[in-house]
Amino acid sequence: MRHIQRCALMVILSGLLLLTGCAPFVENNMIEELSPVIFWSLEDAGEGKLTISTLVPPLIRERKRILKLQVDLIKQGGKGFNLLYYRELKAGQLRILLIHEDLAKKGVVSLLNNLLTDPDISHRLYLVIVKGSFDDYINSQLLKQEKLDYFLYRMLKHYEKKNQGELTIVNLHHFMKKLYSPYSYPTLPVFKVNNENFTYEGTAFFKHDKLIANVKQADDQIIQLIGNNRYLKFLPIPELSVAVGHIRSKVDARINEDHSSMYMHVDLNGRIEEYRGNENILEPGQLAELNQEIKSYLEKQTTALLQKMQRWKVDPLQLGNVTRTPFSKGVPEQEWMDQWEKMKISVTYDLHFQPLTNVNP
Repeated sequence: MRHIQRCALMVILSGLLLLTGCAPFVENNMIEELSPVIFWSLEDAGEGKLTISTLVPPLIRERKRILKLQVDLIKQGGKGFNLLYYRELKAGQLRILLIHEDLAKKGVVSLLNNLLTDPDISHRLYLVIVKGSFDDYINSQLLKQEKLDYFLYRMLKHYEKKNQGELTIVNLHHFMKKLYSPYSYPTLPVFKVNNENFTYEGTAFFKHDKLIANVKQADDQIIQLIGNNRYLKFLPIPELSVAVGHIRSKVDARINEDHSSMYMHVDLNGRIEEYRGNENILEPGQLAELNQEIKSYLEKQTTALLQKMQRWKVDPLQLGNVTRTPFSKGVPEQEWMDQWEKMKISVTYDLHFQPLTNVNP
């Protein structure tokens, strides 16, 4: 009996040692010697090389500066940063990856696959396309906004959490999920930068991992309504001197049997927030006329946007999924794109807008 007890004790002790044993790699985790990074900025340096930059330190009260390297591999950049800075830089708090549009046009799958398989990097990493020099913007703003990198992260997180439909917000997980879907046409937000401003411009369309085109202003708002969030906090239409708010949409897309035409119907519910035209919209008849003008405007804009997608040979709305049924996989991607290019498009809207009234009598 004693022998059995000793054997059981040895087994338990061995198990505890295995559970709490040493890792095969020794990591330096002394907080005084570490510096997390919030963003990496990537640009095309030509001849297959990358320019990678980041800002250090992210939060502590020291003078901030940009670290910048020309590398062949992202991991090489991480190692190189550690040789330039007295603290070891950790990617565990990496929250934003900014990709210059020229690099995105050449393809980003090898870069993103590397990040996706890195256990230290969150799949909630925000991906952003940048037009202009982000490093010049950071350098010009360092003395004006000490925690600029953190504020940029909080801005993206705010719009993702509130889901207001104002901005396209995409993280690594969402992008890769669309990239490896049957109809591989992901999207990313586009920001335009100069020395003074970091401004949201619109939505970038990809074909597989390569940037094809981007849309902005009215077209981007249509994308928010019929594609991304199907919600818009505000939809200003300057051409009609009206702004509509708190819009929710319901989209029904159908394709005929021979895939020669596509019909899209969009149901909108919202409220007229501002009107500076000549009609008296308190009168039911004139309100109906305004609604008809908005309806015609949206139908025309949406049709034009879908026709642009046909010319660019992209399907960011993944309308190809409409061809799938419970008993079939749908049309193969290349066959779908051949059909999509030639498809006749019909778009209709139904509007259910509350009139402009005093909500606090």
